[in-house]
Amino acid sequence: MKSFIMEQHKEKAIKDLQRIVKVPSYLQGAVAGAPFGQDVLDSLVECLEIFKEQGFSTFIDPEGYYGYAEVGQGEKVFGVLCHMDVVPAGDESLWNTPAFEGTIKEEAIIGRGVQDDKGPTIAALYAVKALIDAGVEFDKKIRFIFGTDEENLWRCMEQYHKKEKGIDMGIAPDAQFPVIYAEKGLLQVFLTGQGSDQFTFEGGSALNVVADTAVYSGDKVAEVSSELSRLGYDFEEKDDKLVVKGKSIHSKDAPQGINANTRLAEAMCGVYDHKGVDFLGKLVKEDANGISVLGEFKDEASGLLTFNVATVEINEKETKIGIDIRIPVTFKKIEIEEKLKEAGETYLLAYEEHDFLDSLYVPVDSELVTTLLGAYRDMTGDMREPQISGGATFARTMTNCVAFGAMFENTKDTMHQPNETWQLAEMEQTMAIYAEAIYRLCGKK
Repeated sequence: MKSFIMEQHKEKAIKDLQRIVKVPSYLQGAVAGAPFGQDVLDSLVECLEIFKEQGFSTFIDPEGYYGYAEVGQGEKVFGVLCHMDVVPAGDESLWNTPAFEGTIKEEAIIGRGVQDDKGPTIAALYAVKALIDAGVEFDKKIRFIFGTDEENLWRCMEQYHKKEKGIDMGIAPDAQFPVIYAEKGLLQVFLTGQGSDQFTFEGGSALNVVADTAVYSGDKVAEVSSELSRLGYDFEEKDDKLVVKGKSIHSKDAPQGINANTRLAEAMCGVYDHKGVDFLGKLVKEDANGISVLGEFKDEASGLLTFNVATVEINEKETKIGIDIRIPVTFKKIEIEEKLKEAGETYLLAYEEHDFLDSLYVPVDSELVTTLLGAYRDMTGDMREPQISGGATFARTMTNCVAFGAMFENTKDTMHQPNETWQLAEMEQTMAIYAEAIYRLCGKK
């Protein structure tokens, strides 16, 4: 099937993606007009400038929480829900190229955000731009909405809903093809307890990432080192500290990662008597489905619950364990909450909810899902069915909105990992799919 995408769209998309990747837009301290840090605001401003250059009208929230760009006419609004914030680079020594550069190498672009979510955002932009250049007129207003706190607490969308109207239908280009019509519930909590004056434990950088490093500091380096060796876990001694190595991956895919936090705890619980360490090292261990803590939560529609001990901080003052849980769509939060509180109490850990997002569901026979699926199938020949995801996208902040791409079945998922990479051929194919889908949903016939 013929694509709307031309060579100039591909070339410009790559250059503009590099422009926004170069801004390290992860959560930092708030400053005036930039609630999530100056770099996050700068990334939003740069993105809006790119859209303005392509003929969109733009708006930025005076308080710096969100922005949007619009094109087209009509009473109804088709939304494209994107986010400009990213997770931190993590251990930059694990990157083969600079994390915030957008390096082109072997027909791919490498940099933090190229898959999540700056790359798909730019792909969607040039899909619409290709339609405009082809003379397509729109019967709906197309509004790109740019959040700035998606990787944390979604406070940007909370502000958006306070100040702006919703959409009539839309997509979030922030997941997998063909279409995600339902998303698991998201529950993020902290378990807190007494600290320790014998050691410090620091691991993980964000709640939605499996920890790739965990650091022990104390006077029993030799003993903990011996336990790590016995367990066969990867670590190094550095500046009188032990750095345990794991493999980072998005929390929704926690069983596919290697959690440095629980590995360090397993070694430490053979050396120290500490409730927080015992919870992680004796109960959780490497169980990324939470069965040892909660029992089995699984349904036919969305599979097993996932359980990621994302962050750990133990110091003289307190123990603070951050956990990210993805709940199968047929279960309720209270069922998980009760069991986790009970398990925490056994280890003298108090339960504190940090964030909760209920599951998303749009019927598979809706106009939105059937049209998106039809466009995808016609452009690719891939006849897979719509899917349910453990991920949490901005789609669930709006009615009649679903996640739509941009990762394919065979795409190597490098979101939240070192050397985040997107193949340029996949970027081009994504642009073509988005253009066809938006044409079918918004083009005047």
